[in-house]
Amino acid sequence: MTVPIREVTTSRWLVTGAAGMLATELLSRLRAGGHPVVACGRDELDLRDVPAVHRLVSDCRPDVVVNCAGWTAVDDAETCEEEAMAVNGCGARALAEACGRLGARMIQPSTDYVFDGTALDPYPEDAWARPINAYGRTKLAGERAVLETLPRGGYVLRTAWLYAATGRNFVRTMVRLERENPVVHVVGDQIGQPTWAGDLAGRILALVGGGAPPGIYHATNSGQTSWYGLAVEIFKLVGADTGRVNEVRTKDFPRPARRPAYGVLGHGGWSRAGLPPMRHWREALRASGVLVPG
Repeated sequence: MTVPIREVTTSRWLVTGAAGMLATELLSRLRAGGHPVVACGRDELDLRDVPAVHRLVSDCRPDVVVNCAGWTAVDDAETCEEEAMAVNGCGARALAEACGRLGARMIQPSTDYVFDGTALDPYPEDAWARPINAYGRTKLAGERAVLETLPRGGYVLRTAWLYAATGRNFVRTMVRLERENPVVHVVGDQIGQPTWAGDLAGRILALVGGGAPPGIYHATNSGQTSWYGLAVEIFKLVGADTGRVNEVRTKDFPRPARRPAYGVLGHGGWSRAGLPPMRHWREALRASGVLVPG
């Protein structure tokens, strides 16, 4: 049974996937703000265990659940789609059902990979989703589960090219490779939006704190670039020779999962929440503290 959405007064939070980039940034901000929060890593909560999911949410009685847990191995999902769906799709539904029983809100991070990458302009929030890989299909299933189960309290935040000072991500990899390799080869024909996890965490707090309407939001930093363009900017900011970044094509680095060639997301949905779009990716990169001068 679904009960009415509770007003967020005590701001009690439950964050899954506690060791991930987004969860780490979000937990830091929640604790700094004095919010009661329960953080669950993989050892504490397996999203595939539906009874355990319901027990945990029932015991914690959160006002807000942020589901940062998920199957993120894009290439592995091609041969393990059923397992990925159990986490990204069925696991998200289980959390949403548990939230519905309590009247809690739920934030479901998602991805630009729900789109096929054939657009010529940024995808609006209501664009037709047509994923071209298994990972995208499982994340789309999670989106739909949350929005169908929690029409008055479910939020889907699509993000892309996420990075932070912790975890495995492109920015940290480029900083390391700049130190280790004379030349770095980077794909230049995939276009997207680098997004700092710290900015995304701040936007989650703003959405909940401002009582934003439920639905889909595109939560990426503004502007756009290619992986090559991002690498060049990283080299520039750490004082390295940008000529050491060599632009290559996607076909030169074949992967099991197809990547959308164009994953730029439009930000029109923020007007519904009375918030401006997130800042430009270059500004966010400089402010993130992820880069370490060479």
